Amino acid sequence: MDDLEYGTRDKRGNWRPNTPLLVGPLLDLPWSLVRILKWIPGYLLPWNALFFVLATVFWVWLTPSRETLQSFELGWIAFLLIRNAALILMLFGVLEFRLYIKRRQSNHFKYNARFPADHPSDAFWFRSQGIDNALRTFLSGLPIWAAYEAILLWTWANNIGPWGAWSSEPIWLAAFALLLPLLHEGHFFCIHRLIHMPFLYKWVHSVHHTSINPSPWSSLSMHPVEHLLYWSGTLIHLIVPSHPLLVLYHLQISGTGAVIGHIGFDKIEFGNKSAMDTHAYAHYLHHKYFEVNFADGALPFDKWMGTWHDGTPDGDRLMKERLNHKKSEVNGRKST
Repeated sequence: MDDLEYGTRDKRGNWRPNTPLLVGPLLDLPWSLVRILKWIPGYLLPWNALFFVLATVFWVWLTPSRETLQSFELGWIAFLLIRNAALILMLFGVLEFRLYIKRRQSNHFKYNARFPADHPSDAFWFRSQGIDNALRTFLSGLPIWAAYEAILLWTWANNIGPWGAWSSEPIWLAAFALLLPLLHEGHFFCIHRLIHMPFLYKWVHSVHHTSINPSPWSSLSMHPVEHLLYWSGTLIHLIVPSHPLLVLYHLQISGTGAVIGHIGFDKIEFGNKSAMDTHAYAHYLHHKYFEVNFADGALPFDKWMGTWHDGTPDGDRLMKERLNHKKSEVNGRKST
């Protein structure tokens, strides 16, 4: 495929799509039923459908029995950690290997033309972004993911919380399942704005932002405090009626789903004539500019707050105007 049919490349080789990013239509006015109906397939496919399938497989075949979950034991908690780690190693590892190590599609559809491995940096452990990011994922991210999962499954097994059953509450649970990606985005936006406050950014979130040119292993490369905040959204299952399958789905959206914004390519090519959209551009722009796209746009939080960047030159202009205005306000306060 010729990526220049879908976007443009600047003098540095960086690629951007021709089509501006749009926020999701559910809360974006003026409200349009036609736009919502066109948006729904992309909301469900391919990613959210994949995460629900993975959650179902985990729930049916790879989760210990309720009796086992009723008491905390190292064996079954370790099993959760290992099965999650195996999934992440397979998905993140395959994407990293194909796109960044073997470079099977070169820099076709790659937002940042440079490859991190070509630019070792003292900012990373072993001067390697890939090694640093993978180690942070396995040493901190996956254990904290497993801890949240173990606690929530234990509460279900012991009837702690408003747990429901598909047989008695199918409509509510199905609706909750459809809303979970949006609830995750709302929670992510809130904690993301929080950790961009100067103190928390310096000591916590800067670890993630060290990867200015992210790759799949950057997805869950965070400070442990950020991991704790990141997965805290799953505690909603202790507040509203839910089901363990939806807990696993929520964890797939937030854990496995973190890779969406860190692939670094707009499309993954399959052969010479077909490719899959990644929907990675919105979050890539956040890594590039830091002060835009605190969420991915399914809900218009950034648009409301004036921090939305649609990926176009006009978006660059609006961002610069906002940052210059912010700088002048700060300088004005200092002068007084």
